[in-house]
Amino acid sequence: MTTPVFDSPDAARRRRSAKWRTHPADVLPMFVAEMDVALAPPVQRVLADAVAGSDTGYAMAVPALGEALAGFAERRWGWTIDPGRVAPVPDVGVGMVEVLRLLGAAGRPVVFSPPVYSPFWNWVAEVGGQAVEVPLTDDGSWRLDLPALELAFAQRPAAYLLCNPHNPVGWVPGPAELAALVELATRYGVPLVSDEIHAPLTLPGETVTPLLTVPGAADVALAVVSASKAFNLAGLKCAAVVSGSAPMQAVLERMPPDVRWRPGHLGVLASIAAFTDADAWLDALRGALADRFDVLGHLLAEQLPQVRWRRPQATFLAWLDCREVGEGDAPFQQFLDRGRVAVEPGLKFGAPGSGFVRLNVGTSPELLTEGVARMATALR
Repeated sequence: MTTPVFDSPDAARRRRSAKWRTHPADVLPMFVAEMDVALAPPVQRVLADAVAGSDTGYAMAVPALGEALAGFAERRWGWTIDPGRVAPVPDVGVGMVEVLRLLGAAGRPVVFSPPVYSPFWNWVAEVGGQAVEVPLTDDGSWRLDLPALELAFAQRPAAYLLCNPHNPVGWVPGPAELAALVELATRYGVPLVSDEIHAPLTLPGETVTPLLTVPGAADVALAVVSASKAFNLAGLKCAAVVSGSAPMQAVLERMPPDVRWRPGHLGVLASIAAFTDADAWLDALRGALADRFDVLGHLLAEQLPQVRWRRPQATFLAWLDCREVGEGDAPFQQFLDRGRVAVEPGLKFGAPGSGFVRLNVGTSPELLTEGVARMATALR
């Protein structure tokens, strides 16, 4: 199969999604985690067939979504999923919020590790929980701060929210580190909820460890997964919460019954097609994203030597250290105001993001090159 076709710059600019409509037309958007990539052919076909057949009713995700996800997880990661333990939800955010409600997070601490995907704070606030931040350590490679997590877990929080792979830094925690996290969670009775939306997007040569494959994790953890990031389906609304044991399945069975009807029908159809028939497309995409990061590395070295970065292990997002440019959100503002390129401000991901920005490389080589050139111009 050939490399997935990224939109040309002109075609990308004709899109009407939030990425291309949030900012004025003269701003190049490289912020929100949405790719300018053509849909996988199996996904295109199932959506076209549904529209041609006026098949646009309510979603019927059970049991087909769980069966498709189970096949995908087994092929990609050796993760055995019981399709009967897959609960459909509209998106990962809804899944995380509903699980936090089920775990009794209202009025209680919920722990997570910034810099991390900014909605983590919003999800905790939505259920009335108290956000407790235990930042990642950074001694040249990202890690969970296990001693600090033990102190936080000893306070018996409602849950720990994991980001695996980690957005925005692109780090993939290894099995030993996850095993240590599971041991702490088991010892202190702290449920783990793992956002694994970027798991299909590990780059070539890297391996993700789904949390529920770690020994003992199934008894204390739930995973929230989706095809939306890897297959660019965010607007179609479909995700799933996965359990791996009877006790955690008992938690999911308390999910409000109407939640299963809230995913989009086209999202369910597209997700099933992606999980079932688009492996070759996904592998080609991963290779293309690795090429994009190669391009980014060369561009930064040539045009923005004051910006440091660490090549991610997963995602299509680059976490750029711009502290030589300024602290806080000063780099983001300078790139936007003077370069007319929109990136995500680092502080959006927590206090450790001061002086950082997140850059989306999931676009054409032309737009990536233009984006870095604009950023370099902004600093001259």
